[in-house]
Amino acid sequence: MATDPVRFAILGYGHHADYRLLPAFAKSEVAQLSGFWRRDSRKARDTAQSAGLQAFASPEELCSSPEVDAVFITSPDAAHLADAQLAFAHGKAVLCEKPLAMSSAEAERMLAASQAANALFGVAHNFRFNASIQYMRERIAAGDIGEPRTAHAEFNYAAQNSKRTWIADPALAAGGPIGDVGVHCIDTLRFVLGTEVNDIATIATQDEFSGSVEASASLQLNLACGVLTTVNVSARAAYRTVLEVVGSEGVLLAENAMSVDFPVDVSLRKRGLHMKTLTFQNGDAYTRMIDNFARAVRCEGTFLCTGEDGVKNQRCLDAAYRGWKSGLREPVAR
Repeated sequence: MATDPVRFAILGYGHHADYRLLPAFAKSEVAQLSGFWRRDSRKARDTAQSAGLQAFASPEELCSSPEVDAVFITSPDAAHLADAQLAFAHGKAVLCEKPLAMSSAEAERMLAASQAANALFGVAHNFRFNASIQYMRERIAAGDIGEPRTAHAEFNYAAQNSKRTWIADPALAAGGPIGDVGVHCIDTLRFVLGTEVNDIATIATQDEFSGSVEASASLQLNLACGVLTTVNVSARAAYRTVLEVVGSEGVLLAENAMSVDFPVDVSLRKRGLHMKTLTFQNGDAYTRMIDNFARAVRCEGTFLCTGEDGVKNQRCLDAAYRGWKSGLREPVAR
């Protein structure tokens, strides 16, 4: 007998939902997008009409609706805590965009609320669902490059062109590119290497557009597994993402590593020689993430990026920002 789809509603609907989530839900096998709330009532009416969705009048109405099983939070970072607490208070499962909150203290309060409600809590780190990232994780675990020694992750983009108008507002965003995309780099490194971060050192630059947040940054991460890692991010550069892991016996390198829009070439090199390159398409990553969360709501497996993972990533962000201000290598809280 067929099982009814898990019914989602988006809290904080905006450009991301239009561009990424609507197409992903349309392809989902087990999830259905049934409604949303967005702050601008005129845009809400337009979205309801064009997408055929219910526009809830308030976050309270959305979270209390018996027609909603799971809440997907896509509001600005500063709203995540209150939005999640409201959803958990009504017993809803919550999938929240990254970064999870403005600080690890807020993220911990979100996690506590989920535990008190006994409700599923996940973080939308969609790159964990990229076939290319999962392949790299599998090959590293299989020993294709020997023992990992160093790693590098990079994410560059032009934030001044972003349709997210709040992206450089410190009252709404957890930071500049460290918080926005650096958290993706950190999470991906944790995922592919199966490890945690011990401490972080940070240098960063600012410009007129960035204001009090950073425009570009470079982080040095000391991982618990002994791998030394760099993360470079910029909100003023040509779009590029890279992931590289160098081991005792070989190298895995992915161009466009953290992308769902472009082909991803993953190359294996050994003894300085190119061994093979596989090309992956990750256009289904958002749908795979939504399906995984929906199945976890049904108790058909576990979600790949838990609220606990979000708290760990947020503690890394805290250490990175402390390090920028102090000029010191800062420990990551456990």
